[in-house]
Amino acid sequence: MRSPRVSGRRTPSPSGIPLVAVAHGSADPRSAATVEALFARVRRLRPGLDVRVSYLDHVAPDPHSAVAELAAEGAGEVVVLPTLLTAAYHSKVDLPRELERVRRDYPWLRVRYADTLGPHPLLLDAVERRLAEAGAAPGPGTALVLASAGSSDAQANAVVEAAARELAARGPWREVRAAFASASSPSPDEAVRAALAAGAERVAVASYLLAAGFFADRVRTRSLEAGAHVVSAALGDCPELAEVVLHRYDAALRAEYVSGSAVR
Repeated sequence: MRSPRVSGRRTPSPSGIPLVAVAHGSADPRSAATVEALFARVRRLRPGLDVRVSYLDHVAPDPHSAVAELAAEGAGEVVVLPTLLTAAYHSKVDLPRELERVRRDYPWLRVRYADTLGPHPLLLDAVERRLAEAGAAPGPGTALVLASAGSSDAQANAVVEAAARELAARGPWREVRAAFASASSPSPDEAVRAALAAGAERVAVASYLLAAGFFADRVRTRSLEAGAHVVSAALGDCPELAEVVLHRYDAALRAEYVSGSAVR
């Protein structure tokens, strides 16, 4: 298992443009606590960067309120970051709808829309970090299941499947299967049973999730019941994720800005 490629450097913010992070939000308080811890790490990595955290559901503030606060404070430009591992309904529909409200209410404000966190190689480094922390190591007798929340968006699920193939290439796992806790198949327990039936001596499950909560609990419970020998924690407040956040922020600043959006 390769060591994480994270520098841990502290880089002063090159601009005064605030970052508005937008997470999914959950009724489970562990989720918001994890997101807040992640962005506290981002602030430590980039001193001087104004970081505001918002949520699409369950937790305040919502994205419109977070941006409105910045506009009231005199901001002329913001970078909005979908804090999501894949691009699906929330990043393609929900958040753009919120940003249309922002543009109507604050037409002078330049809003740059960053890419979602995934896909990114550092996320796979984070997966490997969490697996190592859980005591899982690749080997010819051990299969890996990469378990995500799942989506009705086939492209989002394809991103997870591609990540599973990349992890297989990093190896040396016996095999790597993608699984989905909702909206698609196989489910984590189905993938675990299939790997055992195919001859795996052990099955490790990697929780390809941003934070603890409903889906992380479902992945852990059902995977262990199906015979998995270890399930890693959600990625959470991980150094690699903080680096990805800053990569996405910097890329949004570099992108050409045309007619109210950053062109990527």
